[in-house]
Parts: sequence; structure tokens; C-alpha cells
Amino acid sequence: MDYHNPVLLKETVDGLDIKPDGVYVDVTFGGGGHSRDILSRLGENGKLYGFDQDPDAAQNVPDDSRFVLIPENFRFIKRFLRYHGHKKVDGILGDFGVSSHQFDVAERGFSTRFESDLDMRMNQKDDLSAYNVVNDYAEEDLRQVFWQYGELRNAPKLASAIVVARGNAPIKTSEQLKKVLAAFLPKHREHKILAQIYQAIRIEVNQEIEVLKEFLLQTEQLLEPGGRISLISYHSLEDRLVKRYIRNGLFEGEPEKDMYGNFEVPFKKVGRLIVPTKEEIKSNNRARSAKLRIAAKV
Repeated sequence: MDYHNPVLLKETVDGLDIKPDGVYVDVTFGGGGHSRDILSRLGENGKLYGFDQDPDAAQNVPDDSRFVLIPENFRFIKRFLRYHGHKKVDGILGDFGVSSHQFDVAERGFSTRFESDLDMRMNQKDDLSAYNVVNDYAEEDLRQVFWQYGELRNAPKLASAIVVARGNAPIKTSEQLKKVLAAFLPKHREHKILAQIYQAIRIEVNQEIEVLKEFLLQTEQLLEPGGRISLISYHSLEDRLVKRYIRNGLFEGEPEKDMYGNFEVPFKKVGRLIVPTKEEIKSNNRARSAKLRIAAKV
């Protein structure tokens, strides 16, 4: 729990409707909190696979023969489950976003609280880092990152300020980036705007939106009929994708209807949107923006 305090722990695992002898996947293993709860509900013939591309997560692997950690990005879920002999599974859990551990380790560069090199890579082997985005992206591309992933209205001004500043010297650290953008960080809103800027850069570095789309499209193929997805999102970009995919199997537009006005969907939502209680938010502030959606394969 020191590594990562799992959000909506009981509700998320309840949503999977665990079968004791089923096969399940936790695509965001992290500190292993959700995985341990799943294992506690599985019988001796059950199986659980965890995905996590961050090498730090390996320290949290439970001593349990029913569990296998796959140290890869969950965008490759179908490929690696087939490698382990599974074309179908009974449930998939995802707790998206950044783990508490990644936020709290200053040198990873995820948090606005610390002075650190610009990094933000969830997989330390990846070539693209926050440094590359800030220092190498064309002004137009930077503007698009801030607008699309940070939903920042002043994206053009932010991008322009960065391009001007880096023309004199590379922007290497979080403090240097803050100084470059100081004119756009009024004291009463500094933390909120910085969080949006960091979110935009992080999403670009880790291709989070592309990864989520690739993953969602594979869930339909992987789940047994009646199998569940139980997915937690932390910002509107993710949640909109999850909501739309559950509703009609698409990320944009509307599905084609037959002559009777009906259309087929891959999932049926289970229950309503679930958010943390005031008590959970009080004990774990990072839960405040969490949204849990559960659905069953049709």
C-alpha cells in the first residue's frame, strides 16, 4: 500500500464478478493492491495475469503460483495472453493514470511538487521523454499537445513561450519549465494549470490515449461472453473513450443501424458510474477524480 494506495478497491474487484476458477487480467499491476484482492477470491485453479511496463512494479509481485507478471505495456495484452496460452479470459481490470509511487519518486518527473529532470516515462526504456517533447517538438505540435491533452485554452501562448526560451538554452528541469511559463501561472491557479501542463506532456510521452484505444479494442476479442471489464479513469479524455466504447463500440461517431433502427454493441454496462466516497477521498486525495465504469461482454 506504500507503493500505491488502490482506488475503489472493493468496488472495482466486485465489478469483475469473480469466478473461482476463472482467468483474469490486471493491466495496471502497480503496487498489486487490486491483484491481491482478486487472488483472495480465486480458487486454486484460478489464474491472474498482471501487466506493468515499469520495472519498479516487479518488487510487488505476490508469492503466488496463480499469478504471472508480464513486464510489458498493456497495449500488447492480446499478444502476451496468447503467448501464455489464453485466447479468452473472464475479466479485465484497469486502473489508469500514474501510480502513487511514480508521483512520489522525484526523479521520475511526474509530480509538480519536486525539482527534477524532465522525464515522465512510465517505461524507462522508451526513447521519448518529457525533455524531448519540450525541447524538440515544433511549436505547432506543442500547441496541439497542450490543447488536446491538457485542454488548455492558452495552448498557443504556452507553446510560443517554450520555443522562445529553448532558443537560448535547453529546458532541462521542472523548475526551469515553471520559470519559462511563470507568466501563465497566477498564484491562485498555479497548481491547477501546472497539473494540466504536466498531464498533457505525460500523455504525449507515454502515448496514453493511443494505448487506451488499442487496449479497449482488444477487450471485445479477449473476453468470454458475460466476461467483465472494470475500468477506472482519472481525467475526462480517458473517461470519454471508455464511456463511448462501452456504449456503442466506437470512439467517434455513431454505429450503423439496421432497417429496424437497432445496432449491435460489444458490451452492456453494469450498474451506474461509481465514484469514491467522501471518506475515501479524505484518506486518499488522489482518488478525488476517479471514475469507475463496469461492463459485461454481450
